[in-house]
Amino acid sequence: MKRSIQNSISGIRTEYISDGLDEKEVSSDPLVLFGEWMREAEKKVPETPNATFLATVGTGGKPSGRIVLLRGFDERGFVFFTNYESRKGTELRENNNASMTFFWNELFRQIRIEGKVFILPEEESDQYFSSRPRESQIAALVSEQSRKLENREFLEERLREIEKRYEDKPIPRPHNWGGYYLSPFSMEFWQGREFRLHDRILYHRNDHKGDWKIERLYP
Repeated sequence: MKRSIQNSISGIRTEYISDGLDEKEVSSDPLVLFGEWMREAEKKVPETPNATFLATVGTGGKPSGRIVLLRGFDERGFVFFTNYESRKGTELRENNNASMTFFWNELFRQIRIEGKVFILPEEESDQYFSSRPRESQIAALVSEQSRKLENREFLEERLREIEKRYEDKPIPRPHNWGGYYLSPFSMEFWQGREFRLHDRILYHRNDHKGDWKIERLYP
């Protein structure tokens, strides 16, 4: 039986009109360019400009992905927080190779980052946890992230128990919750252009201490 992929989705078209991206004019440090793009995204992208698709590798080489929020970046890499015992936490413990993808449709831009993920020092996780809204702190204690939950009622009952236990008390950071940073060895900046002839500028290095090399890729 012959099948057709023609449907309403196949007809969606967007023309990417931009000034482009020139490898001769960008910074030699991809973190500098990332910072410039993130600041523009903060101005132009509503809601969550720091949302990124985090891809990890599970048992048998099977990939999995989800959206997380970037909470900072520096010379070490790109920081995010989660439950260490979640699916992504378990996969990162077994294989710390991962990637992040940022996509800002309003700017016709995306950034692809590949590298290795490491656990953030405890004092930095403590500092970030203490800055979260109290409700989010409690949620980190309530949730056994990625594990089977019988029903919503059990979750809400557990929430009430935790709220009562820590009434008028500071919320401690759970031992199984904290930060990671992705240390990059490859960063690709993608700028949409007309007729799908996009600009793709790749920064890469052989190890995490070497100098960055820059090259242009075919669209």
